Amino acid sequence: MDIRSVDLNLLVVFDAMMAHKSVTRAGEALKLSQPAMSAAVARLRGIFDDPLFVRAGPEMRPTPRAVELSAPVQRVVQTVKTEILQRATFDAAVSQRTFTIVTPDIGEVNFVPRILSCLASQAPNTNIKTLAMPRNAASESLQSGAAELALGYFPDLQKAGFFRQKLFRNAHVCLVRSEHPTIGASMSLPQFLAASHAVVRPDGREHVFEQYLHKRGLKRRVLVEVSHFMSVLPIVESSDLVATVPRDLAEFCVQHGAVRIVETPTKSPVIDVHQFWHRSFHKDPAHIWLRSAIHTLFREPA
Repeated sequence: MDIRSVDLNLLVVFDAMMAHKSVTRAGEALKLSQPAMSAAVARLRGIFDDPLFVRAGPEMRPTPRAVELSAPVQRVVQTVKTEILQRATFDAAVSQRTFTIVTPDIGEVNFVPRILSCLASQAPNTNIKTLAMPRNAASESLQSGAAELALGYFPDLQKAGFFRQKLFRNAHVCLVRSEHPTIGASMSLPQFLAASHAVVRPDGREHVFEQYLHKRGLKRRVLVEVSHFMSVLPIVESSDLVATVPRDLAEFCVQHGAVRIVETPTKSPVIDVHQFWHRSFHKDPAHIWLRSAIHTLFREPA
């Protein structure tokens, strides 16, 4: 018998007949009319080449073939109900899932400690893994499922097939060593342009603040370029260089080194930090839980 020729709904009819031993009562249980039930039973008899149910007084008694089919049909029906049609759920308290997140080193500093704290209290058996990669690779990793979420500034992910949710806005500030000999609590534009600078270009990309200056025809002396934001702290702390970085990184550096924040002498460009995910994960219960937890942790107050 070719399974493609079988209407699997008939298995539900068979299971109801075995339970109720009556066309009428089985039809009522399935909310089918008696003619529809009778037609379904007739189709079952044709498929299995057996009467399946024969009248014996007030009920329809199953034949030996029906009794033989009863247990496997019931297993199939229950499997469809409980494992196929049942909506997937996520129990954070017992899950052992590993979440893979794409984020740069600044994201690891800003996001990971608070996410870990949340997991420790709400999902103690789950794990996280972070990946740092170029923008095009981030897109590919989310599409392939190698990563589930991207956290940070990823303008290349603002395209069809991806969802995003804003977390917060991040302005740029200047970072200098605490005992800088010429820069005090504030800095003029001529002073800023005359200083030597450290610039971060992750994966060779142009710095957002660099683009901002270029559009305005402003030039500064870049003494050193680095690929990682976390390299900024030891460089600035041990030199007279100025680094213009997102505020959250600057605040972290102030907490962990002999550096201080000075506001930029021009209006600072603002970065919108989002979480991004591919549509393939949009309805996944575990992913929904993670996104909600991260949004709760990092969203700006209304």
